[in-house]
Amino acid sequence: MDRRELLKGLTVAGASVALSSCAPKRIRANIPGVNCLPRVQVSPDRVTRTICGLRPFRPSGFVVRAEKIGDTLVVHNYGHGGAGITLSWGTAKLAVDLGAQGHLGQAAVVGCGVVGLSTARLLQDSGFAVTIYAKDLPPNTTSNVAGGWWFPVTLSEPQFRTPVFEDQLLKAAKFAFERYQTMMGWRYGVRWSRSFMLTNSGFTETGYYGQQSVLRPMMPEFRDLADGEHPFTGYKQVRQFDAMLIEPPIYLPAMMQDFRLAGGTIEVREFHSAADLGSLPQKLVFNCTGLGAKALFNDAELTPVKGQLTFLLPQPEIEYSAIPEGLYMFSRRDGILLGGTHEKGNWSLDIDEKVKNDIVARHQRFFSSMRGC
Repeated sequence: MDRRELLKGLTVAGASVALSSCAPKRIRANIPGVNCLPRVQVSPDRVTRTICGLRPFRPSGFVVRAEKIGDTLVVHNYGHGGAGITLSWGTAKLAVDLGAQGHLGQAAVVGCGVVGLSTARLLQDSGFAVTIYAKDLPPNTTSNVAGGWWFPVTLSEPQFRTPVFEDQLLKAAKFAFERYQTMMGWRYGVRWSRSFMLTNSGFTETGYYGQQSVLRPMMPEFRDLADGEHPFTGYKQVRQFDAMLIEPPIYLPAMMQDFRLAGGTIEVREFHSAADLGSLPQKLVFNCTGLGAKALFNDAELTPVKGQLTFLLPQPEIEYSAIPEGLYMFSRRDGILLGGTHEKGNWSLDIDEKVKNDIVARHQRFFSSMRGC
């Protein structure tokens, strides 16, 4: 080999090393059957904040229906429980399809959480001039106090699920699942996350997480892992699939910006009765008030399910989600989110220090028990 060939070879090799050292490391969590995952560092001194929110839960599931109040058509779109972010685009589609046909003029949306914003954006896409009326705006909405994991959790009680509801759920989930994929990236804070569900009591295979789930087409990379394929200890079953993660602190401001750029207006206003909605100048009104619909429309089925979330300092190397029985961990840019509380009927937004300490301690035990790499 002459000197020029030798130098050429060294140059190519050096460039390869340089590119390799600069390239982002491949996160092994996204490779099926890998039993090595970085541990979440859980300790009280890494806690940055704790927040509370009230899920608008109905045992029979969300409501999408229309009613007339005087000369105003009111289309209801509320009661999503813990699936507001997950289903927002889908139930917005159901609501807009129900109310917009044949309507001329402006439209109003009451509520500026994720369901209200999604409904308003679809109305704008359909050519409507839209005004949002809301008591609270992001970041002071229930949607801001959400984990953002894409899956319909705390949605309804199995014994109340009817074929009609399940058909609506499937249509809403499919539309939302596809819509969010058009919003992947940094601007909206939407990305895929390898998710691990762990249980000792077994999965209900006909349930939403099961082998026969109606949502299986929306659970890519679905498989059960053998003991040597994952690092989790103490669980009889470990199931994985990929799910989207939508980060509310990023997503909601981006949605607000999109709404305003499309010509939408927002008015801060509180409503005290259904008649107040009928007095609006717009004669097509979408009720996306969440838990507020209990008082506005006397929905006796609506009840709060309190959720309390504690955040740890961010760990960029954690790119997976873990859902052991009674707990959940999602890794977001604003921190590692730890949850696991579902207090039905609790209207208090006060932080419970005992609950916070328990959630942190249980996650600490869980991640400490993971097998090392």
